[in-house]
Amino acid sequence: MPERGKSRPWPGQEPHPEKAYVKALLIKKRQNFDHITQLRLYLVQHPLLVREIGFRLKLDSQQPYGFDVEATVPTDRWLRHKQQVMDNRMLQTLFQETVHQLQAEIPELGQTVVIDTKHIYAWVKENNPREFIANRYDPEKQPTGDPDCRLGVKRSNNQEGSDGKATKASKEYLWGYATGILAATHPVYGDVVLAEHTQPFNAADVTYFAPLYDQLVKTLGFRPKNFAGDAAFDSWRVYQPFAEDGGVAAIPLNLRGFPAPQLGPHGHRLCEAGLEMSPYVEFDNGTKGYRAQVLRCPRLFSHEANGSCDHKQFTNGGCIKQVNIEAGGMMRVQLDRASEAYKQLYKQRTASERINSQAKASGIERPKVRHVASVVNLNTLTYIVINARALQRIRLIKVQERVS
Repeated sequence: MPERGKSRPWPGQEPHPEKAYVKALLIKKRQNFDHITQLRLYLVQHPLLVREIGFRLKLDSQQPYGFDVEATVPTDRWLRHKQQVMDNRMLQTLFQETVHQLQAEIPELGQTVVIDTKHIYAWVKENNPREFIANRYDPEKQPTGDPDCRLGVKRSNNQEGSDGKATKASKEYLWGYATGILAATHPVYGDVVLAEHTQPFNAADVTYFAPLYDQLVKTLGFRPKNFAGDAAFDSWRVYQPFAEDGGVAAIPLNLRGFPAPQLGPHGHRLCEAGLEMSPYVEFDNGTKGYRAQVLRCPRLFSHEANGSCDHKQFTNGGCIKQVNIEAGGMMRVQLDRASEAYKQLYKQRTASERINSQAKASGIERPKVRHVASVVNLNTLTYIVINARALQRIRLIKVQERVS
C-alpha cells in the first residue's frame, strides 16, 4: 500500500499506515458488520488484533498489552471518512492480486467467464415502503439522503423461456446502485470473481460489459475464449471479442419486440415470402458503429431473378434489409441456441449468481453508507474477501488431496 513519503517534514503526528485501514475495513466485511461503530467496538475488544493489523500504538505501560487500545484505534468518524475517501485504485490493485493468486492455483482459470449484475438499495427513506413519500419514484426528485444514487428498474427475471424468447419480467423501482461482475467456476474448486464494476442504478446492464472486459483482460493477461450472460447482454458488441477469437458467447436472443431472424442455406436472412435474400453493397454504419450489408429481393437482384411476388413492396424495388456483418453481429443471429454445447456453456452462468448470493449474505444489497465512493469501496472489499475465501478453500482441497 502506498504510504505518505518521509522525505519531507509533515505537520502533526505521524498517521496510521494506509494498509492498517485497509485491513480494518476487510475485517468489517469479514465480520459482516453494517456500521463502522460495530467495527471500532470489535477492534477495541481485540487489542492484539489492533497490534497485528498495524495501527500506530499509543504506548501505555499501565495497560495489559503495553498500549492504550482505546486511544490507538481511530474514531468512528475518522474510520467512516477513510471508508469513503480511500482510493479505490489501491483496493483494485489488491483485488487484482487475489485474481493472480487464483491463477497460480488454477492455471486454466479465465478461459470461460460469466457475467451478472446485482442491484443495491441506497440507504434512503425513498426505498422504505413504510415511509409515505409523494412522487417516491420521480427521477427528478433526488433523495436528500444520497446525492449519488439513481432511480432504476429491478427486473425479477430475464431468463430464456421454452419458446426461445426472454420470459416476461416483473419490475420493481428503486433508488440505488448496481455492481457487475465477471466470474468463473471450476468443477472442484468452485466460483471466483475476476472483475467487478459499480455504477448508479440507472445504467443499463449491457454498459457493464466493456469496463469489466477491459479490466479482466488487463488482469489475466489474455482474452477469454468463451462467455455466458443473460438476455440483457444481447448486443453485437458483447459477442464481438469472442467471435474474433473463435470462441462462443452464450446469450439468449433479446428480440425487443421484433420477429426472430430466419436464415437461408447461405446464412442470409429470409424475406417475408420465405426466400433467401441476395447480398448487395457493404458499407460502414456510422450511426450504429458496425460494418453493414444491404440485402435485396432475390426475385429482382439474384442471378436467377425471375417471377413475381405478392408482397406490396415488390413493385417498389422489392424488400430491402440492412444487416450487421461484424463477427459479433453474425454470431448473434447464427448461433445454434438449441445445441448441447450452447446449453452447457450457458449453465455456467449460475457461477455469477452464486457469487451474488455470497455478496448478498455479506450485506452488499443494503449497505449502510451514503455516496457512491463508499459503495464502490465496500463492493471491492466484498469481492476481495470472497476471493480470499476461495483461495483458502482451494489450498485446503489441495492439501487434502496430497494427504490422501
